[in-house]
Amino acid sequence: MSQQSRKGASDRAALTPRAVVEEALSLAESEGLGKVTIRRLAQGLDVTPMALYWHFRSKDELLDGMVNRIYEKIDLKVDASATWQEQLRTLVGSMVDVLRAHPSTAPLLSTRSTTSESSLRATEVMLDVLWRGGFSPTEATQIARHTLSTVTDLISGARTAAPQEEPGALMDAQRRARVFLESLPPERYPRLVEAAGPLSECDDPDAYYAFGLDLLLTGIETMAARKH
Repeated sequence: MSQQSRKGASDRAALTPRAVVEEALSLAESEGLGKVTIRRLAQGLDVTPMALYWHFRSKDELLDGMVNRIYEKIDLKVDASATWQEQLRTLVGSMVDVLRAHPSTAPLLSTRSTTSESSLRATEVMLDVLWRGGFSPTEATQIARHTLSTVTDLISGARTAAPQEEPGALMDAQRRARVFLESLPPERYPRLVEAAGPLSECDDPDAYYAFGLDLLLTGIETMAARKH
């Protein structure tokens, strides 16, 4: 056996699919999702690309593996004694917590369909909670889809999900945005002028996520109330 063949066999023995996916998730957050390639991962793991192809035959399979791992991290335990509204808020809250740790990967959840055990289980639990809320299978499916889309948009749309700017550059950009909005003709844009501060700043990510979740979940609860 050649030295390269021996190294390839050794690499495959040392690696696990979980280790590869965790490295991919880490790389996505440090350098961006576009930098996640088999070759780049091999460099980071100090193995040959062929060692990774042993576990993932293509980048598509790797991306699916990243999505599946995200689903595995979501806490799907619901309190049987809680109301369905409380269960839904806990479930979606856990999803947001996980995605906040992986904002670069978050958009993949609404663009890639997987049939892994983790994704199937997450969907089953979500649909079951909505069933208890009185929604039909069709309604629950629509709500689950919109929830996933809204949550991933919430994560990827936050300033904290974007590549971090230097504090000075970010503050300067916010200042310029505020000055621009405040300089608008107040007779034409009175609401924009008065909202110049909040429109140009987003300094409290926790409040941002909490408000977005409440907006989404209150809408679902209101739909349920109309059915009774």
